[in-house]
Amino acid sequence: MYTYVEDKEFLRRIRNLCGEIMQDLCHYLKEDYDIGSIFYLVGSGARNLIVQNATLPIDLDYNLELVRCEDYEACSSIKECVRKSFNKALHAHGWGDCNDSTSALTTEWRYFTKGNPTEFSMDVCIVCQDTRGHFHRMIHKKTGFTYYDQYYWNEAPHSERIQEKATYIKEKGKWQLVRSQYLDIKNRYLRQNDHDHPSFICYIEAVNNVYNARKNWR
Repeated sequence: MYTYVEDKEFLRRIRNLCGEIMQDLCHYLKEDYDIGSIFYLVGSGARNLIVQNATLPIDLDYNLELVRCEDYEACSSIKECVRKSFNKALHAHGWGDCNDSTSALTTEWRYFTKGNPTEFSMDVCIVCQDTRGHFHRMIHKKTGFTYYDQYYWNEAPHSERIQEKATYIKEKGKWQLVRSQYLDIKNRYLRQNDHDHPSFICYIEAVNNVYNARKNWR
């Protein structure tokens, strides 16, 4: 079952390291391919949402949001540009190449030689927002034959105004409710052996649940 990671010093170290890699990714993406982007941990950098399943390695889930691109419909080309830029950033920090999964680019496991020895990795999901403020995730549907693979944007359900809702919840001092919901949702999908709901989707569900129940806040 998932629990929240409480080692603050360890979290600070992995956030700093992975943040540097993500900064380099955005830099290379702009410099080499003229694609503008920003990055944040799942939940727009929301604090204290990093979870661990027992003693298994930790995944840091990042959104790479594209904010400027010549052709947003050129999904295959965009994914390749991001993959190459990410590998360039990883190599600069002594890491190996990333793996291209259906909805994310995933790194190898790493660990610190001093302090907390827990292994960790990065999952980077490519996202964008449409004019209505809805989030879309880039999907790479693999067929077993590269030529027939499909790349497309998939709208994240109920993602409209999600950042606005999260800000409202924080301002009202109710963020702990999101943390509780997020953990419950992650564990529910874990028990169901459901791997089709990545952390960002779980986060959206948690924020909406809390926001929609705001009339019952005490």
